[in-house]
Amino acid sequence: MSEFGGPAAGRLLTPLSDGLLPAAQRSWATRGRRRWEPEHPRRNPYERDRDRVIHSAAFRRLEYKTQVFVNGEGDNYRTRLTHTLEVGQLARSLARGLNLNEDLAEAAALSHDLGHTPFGHAGERELDRLLKDAGGFNHNRQGLRVVDVLERRYASFEGLNLCYEVREAFIRHGGPAVAEGQSEFSRLDAPLLEVAASMAADDIAYLAHDIDDGLFSGMLDPGDLAKVDLWRQATGYPGFDRLPPSLRRTEGVRRLINLLMTDLLEETGKNVAKLGLDSPEAVRSAGRGALSLSPEMEAGREILREFLFAHFYRHPALSRVMDEARGKLRGLFAAYTSEPRRLPDEYRLIADREGVKRAAADYIAGMTDRFAEAEWGKWGGGENKK
Repeated sequence: MSEFGGPAAGRLLTPLSDGLLPAAQRSWATRGRRRWEPEHPRRNPYERDRDRVIHSAAFRRLEYKTQVFVNGEGDNYRTRLTHTLEVGQLARSLARGLNLNEDLAEAAALSHDLGHTPFGHAGERELDRLLKDAGGFNHNRQGLRVVDVLERRYASFEGLNLCYEVREAFIRHGGPAVAEGQSEFSRLDAPLLEVAASMAADDIAYLAHDIDDGLFSGMLDPGDLAKVDLWRQATGYPGFDRLPPSLRRTEGVRRLINLLMTDLLEETGKNVAKLGLDSPEAVRSAGRGALSLSPEMEAGREILREFLFAHFYRHPALSRVMDEARGKLRGLFAAYTSEPRRLPDEYRLIADREGVKRAAADYIAGMTDRFAEAEWGKWGGGENKK
């Protein structure tokens, strides 16, 4: 039995002798690293990638980056790090339920937000606006830049030197717009099932846990949420309305995750069998994602997502905080681009190679919320202090 409430269809598909589906990506079949290095005798390449991500500075800084609420607004809200850990858990569960490569799914999930800015998507949109004449900014592209260039932990190469498939996940996660100009990856039509699992886990995690945080904060009205069909499916059982409010929130979120994960496992199992996917290459050329929700569940998920945008993400209290955050990033960007000497040495080197705007964006994107606040205070909101 699946841990998500029923027999997972993926479990009914016949694995090979190593326990994985024919369509799963084998660790030994990686396309390798950008710079050759000997592999470890007891850890497969994707295990090493996962560990390199966890030990990176960019991963640690996720603890103090916004998920929805700016860091410091409350100890119980998700941060970018706790969100990432939740995505990793769901991705690994999906991979296990479908007999996929769990290590690859987890490595892709744990690395997926390494390029995120302070102040969440508001910060990302502001940097993209500020760099509109210098290539723009996208957190998925930036994540690939982090693991390829910006992390410096090894004497023999820059970046983390991750495997091709984990690096590819950044591009697939961002969709066609991010893949544009990335000739190393752009010929691929569909993501590996393990990468698709990390993407689906991200969607499920942020929907469910943003509901949790929204209800906990009081910004989401339980009565409004009760009108959304997918939430009613998750909570419409005898006795739910008699639970204390805090348990209605947590039980609803738990059951919503269960509903989406179970459907995803069962529908994907059907897709893999129907499409006859017998290798990772077949997955790549399938033309559409084999890992998917059923059409009915996908429609319900989209309605729930639209509800959150209308009733939570655009809440006046959140919008006010994010407007202020965008102003602070504008001030920082002006301070660094007008006086590049304010940048640390390694970013001044980037300025020499790629221009001061890209260097300033790299530095700002790596900041935590609280460090960005401190830097903004130091430079007076971008005024030219000497």
